[in-house]
Amino acid sequence: MTAAARRNHRGGFTLIEVLATLVLLGIILPVAMRGISNGLLAASNARHMAEAASLAETKLQELTLGTTTMSTGTQGDFSPDHPDYKWTCETAPRDYGMSEIALHVTWQERGKDKTFTLSTLYLPPDTTGTSSTTGGLP
Repeated sequence: MTAAARRNHRGGFTLIEVLATLVLLGIILPVAMRGISNGLLAASNARHMAEAASLAETKLQELTLGTTTMSTGTQGDFSPDHPDYKWTCETAPRDYGMSEIALHVTWQERGKDKTFTLSTLYLPPDTTGTSSTTGGLP
């Protein structure tokens, strides 16, 4: 290349290179934004599920320890700290005098109801005053 040709050669991009870059950005950016949106949705869902699990565990402990009355259809919310979360309790008799307690926690997420259910088996305390030993064991 001669000295005159080097002076006329400008550094820059051609129209084809700019168009190719714009096409690639047009393909990659929507896919990347969709991935970010899905990641934020998953993080929000995980946060709500963890909060619901913690609230359900606390309420279930209250129900089984007797600080709150327990019957099928009992319901409420977690005001004032978590008024967006609501709970309902269902009980069902099981074998050997036990009851199954199912606590459902519901909340709204993106306009849809979401539910977390926690259940346990519960043996009510003996209210007759007799001992519940079997087989002659002390």
